[in-house]
Amino acid sequence: MNIWRKKSLELYNEEIKTTGLKRVLGKWELMAIGIGAIIGAGIFVMAGVGAKDHAGPALALSFVLAGFGCAFAGLCYAEFASKVPVEGSAYAYSYNTMGELFAWIIGWDLVLEYAMGASAVAVGWSGYLSKFLAHFLNIKLPIWLMNDYYTVTDKLIKISNTELLQDYSSLNIPEIFGFNFCINLPAFLGIWLASLILIKGIKEATSSNNILVIIKVAVLLFVVFVGIACINLENWTPFIPDAKPIIVDGVEKGSQFGFKGILSGAAYIFIAYIGFDVVSTSAGEAKNPKKDVPFGIIGALAFCTILFIAVSLVLTGMVPYDKIDRAAPIADAFKQNNMPWAELIISIAAIAGLTSVLIMMLLGQSRVFYAMSKDGLLPKSFSALHSKFKTPYKTSLLFAVLASLVSAFTPINKIADMCNIGTLLAFVMVCIAVMIMRKRDENTLENDGTKEVGFKTPFLYVVAPLGIAFNLLMMLSLEAVNWYRLLIWLGIGFVIYFLYSYHNSNLNKNISGK
Repeated sequence: MNIWRKKSLELYNEEIKTTGLKRVLGKWELMAIGIGAIIGAGIFVMAGVGAKDHAGPALALSFVLAGFGCAFAGLCYAEFASKVPVEGSAYAYSYNTMGELFAWIIGWDLVLEYAMGASAVAVGWSGYLSKFLAHFLNIKLPIWLMNDYYTVTDKLIKISNTELLQDYSSLNIPEIFGFNFCINLPAFLGIWLASLILIKGIKEATSSNNILVIIKVAVLLFVVFVGIACINLENWTPFIPDAKPIIVDGVEKGSQFGFKGILSGAAYIFIAYIGFDVVSTSAGEAKNPKKDVPFGIIGALAFCTILFIAVSLVLTGMVPYDKIDRAAPIADAFKQNNMPWAELIISIAAIAGLTSVLIMMLLGQSRVFYAMSKDGLLPKSFSALHSKFKTPYKTSLLFAVLASLVSAFTPINKIADMCNIGTLLAFVMVCIAVMIMRKRDENTLENDGTKEVGFKTPFLYVVAPLGIAFNLLMMLSLEAVNWYRLLIWLGIGFVIYFLYSYHNSNLNKNISGK
């Protein structure tokens, strides 16, 4: 049984010539895809929990730490994207360097990352939408139509009925077969809206994304420059709060704040950076993927890292970290500083920003699944392109169903944790794989001066190990339950691989390549 067979660069180059996807994306559109996918739930939603429950004012250091992990991985992604400029991202890179089984593992893991990422963003989008409707349009929807059952239960325990009724029209939760029925309907519908845009075409998706990117970048710059005037330096003291234990039902369940809090904060807000790898999944639709994809990855990551650090410093300077709102931290910070008009602007930007992230997450997921189907590891029907729009519409429809159901019935923190650990694993695998590729190709490049080298990661044998270390460190800071969920997901993947994928692989059938 040859589970280590590799897909050659020659075969990838042949596929590039015959791909049915439209090559319509330039370097600035690719960078906008990266920014569109990155700026979303992490900064608009997760930053509140990151500061209040993990790092305190040192949230900025959590963003720095997470940014370093992403920067090292991003440089490795950029080299791979230049060398293997096809859709599929880390899945395709692993297939070329580490073999089919590793490629399957990382592809299956990426499916989890993007599907859960889209679901988490949809829930965050729903939260901002409900606040906007209630506070500014006086439209108060029933609580059971805006939240999953666990979130509703949590709200009923922690918040008085009077406060709940300020945002929701009713606490009368319907029963179905004896169970309270709660559904996050906006999140469910948001997934379907984004999926239909993607089915229509990549150009339409990126055009929508470009407009939304301009809106949310402009508003985050507004947050920085207007918020600076509201900073109270006392809110940064102490900058790193002393560590203290987390007690649940009389039992110690870890600790918060201190250095460990900065680390756990980095792992928690890591979802803020998830997105730059979506650029590499779009390589099959790039005009000049060898040059433009690395530009898009590095440009988007550098821009967003600087912006995130600035916003997190302003946020923790405007409001004491223990008074930061978990659900809508940035908008609420301006409300606490008596600027409700700014709260309105930020709420609109958050809704727009999360919409673009939703589209980009689903884009990445559909392209990875498409690539796996093209290689025979999944049924060929999922690589079928729409006759008119030339998009993998069956894949988009499948994950519209799955992601919409997850977002409708699962709390955001549970979804985000699954997304984060899957992404961190993907980053570790890419950092390993790029060293294997570089070592393998060094002699070939030395003996053939006519070959186009493309982008090369500087100081690779320092950058890649640091990327592995940083991302593993953040993985280890996550709770054990997240590892169990990951192992269960991978276990399901192994069953599918050995029962179906191994036997139907193009390489196994000798349909193509070496």
